[in-house]
Amino acid sequence: MATIYRFEVTVSDVDRGVYETLDLRLALHPSETMRYLLTRTLAYCLCFEEGIAFSKGGLSSPEEAPVSIRDHTGALVAWIDIGAPSAERLHKASKAANRVAVFTTGDFAAIQREAANRPIHRADRIELFSIPRAFVDTLEARVDRNCAFELVRNEGQLYSTIGTTTLEGELATTTLADLLQSIR
Repeated sequence: MATIYRFEVTVSDVDRGVYETLDLRLALHPSETMRYLLTRTLAYCLCFEEGIAFSKGGLSSPEEAPVSIRDHTGALVAWIDIGAPSAERLHKASKAANRVAVFTTGDFAAIQREAANRPIHRADRIELFSIPRAFVDTLEARVDRNCAFELVRNEGQLYSTIGTTTLEGELATTTLADLLQSIR
């Protein structure tokens, strides 16, 4: 059975000019790690705009993006994935949506290995974001099932304040094409 988490996140994304307070309810499925849940929460916050939503089926809907953005007609605008999706999944995502973003913790090595020898549609338009593992792990140690925290992005740096603790880390970014070019 899933465990429900309620996060009130005050987002100040200076880089994008987005300032919102989000009241999020997320289900942590038994097969899902807290790191994955927090990474998709952070991805949602860092991509927040009108039409954003978590997938309806969560992990049980592998054909859907964990987070997506749809326009007012219901058309898929952005596919936002978590972790190290397969090359086939990235290829499918880039055909389904004009914008594809992948959020991971740590480095991009797993994505690079997966995509190195496979054709991926519009690899130059697939954005990759790496949130430091220590940032997510420290956040994980501080969250509970009902908590509030602040998330700030400013000049590529992430800051989060939860209780009396402030976390800091660099949000590394690149495109899939640039990542693959670096190994050729």
